[in-house]
Amino acid sequence: MRQSPRTFELVRYHDLSGVSGTGVVAEGCVFSDGSVALRWRGDNPATAVWPDIDSVLAVHGHQGATEVRWIEQRTTDLFSELHQVRPPTSIADPSALPGSHARGWAGARHLR
Repeated sequence: MRQSPRTFELVRYHDLSGVSGTGVVAEGCVFSDGSVALRWRGDNPATAVWPDIDSVLAVHGHQGATEVRWIEQRTTDLFSELHQVRPPTSIADPSALPGSHARGWAGARHLR
């Protein structure tokens, strides 16, 4: 089974270089093959691709002053969750019931 990309933030606690600052300085994604896309935040954003997360930390880890904070993945499919198909409460066509009126564009009172 192929695994989904995993997202993260690079959090810097101490900026040894004085360039990127502290806090969340970049966001990234580890793909199923282990390669990493990293997007720097700030006044001069840039994107880089790395062979793996260890390579990112070897260059940008600032000797332990920066860590990877993994972002939780949703375990449910958001589309399916928001667009659930529910069975009708009745099999009967509501417009066929006595005293009911069709509702669509023709039956919309606000359009009359």
